[in-house]
Amino acid sequence: MSDHSGPVAPVEAYEPPYCVAVFTTVRTQEQSGYSETNARMVEPVKDVPEFLGVDHAQTPGGLGVTVGYFRDADALTQWRANAEHRAAQKRGQAEWYQSCTVHVAKVERSYGLRRA
Repeated sequence: MSDHSGPVAPVEAYEPPYCVAVFTTVRTQEQSGYSETNARMVEPVKDVPEFLGVDHAQTPGGLGVTVGYFRDADALTQWRANAEHRAAQKRGQAEWYQSCTVHVAKVERSYGLRRA
């Protein structure tokens, strides 16, 4: 879901508390429509008030990890209830994911480093 046209950088460290949703996947061989749907999800999540950002990483072995950052649980609930997002979830479960997990947590400490 990230826009990789600019420099690669993690989502900044925000003042806690805030919420994260960690979505971990292993994909199937069938990926028809995945890239387009994944790219499309960037737009509706940006419309969620209090959306802070998203990080994504994919290992060569196929494990994908996406972390969505939200200012509060209400914002995360709004994203979870988005109709387009729900449709993408259903298609992912039916076609694109061999396995997946979602972990939701409240961040109590956050810090980072950025070199000039």
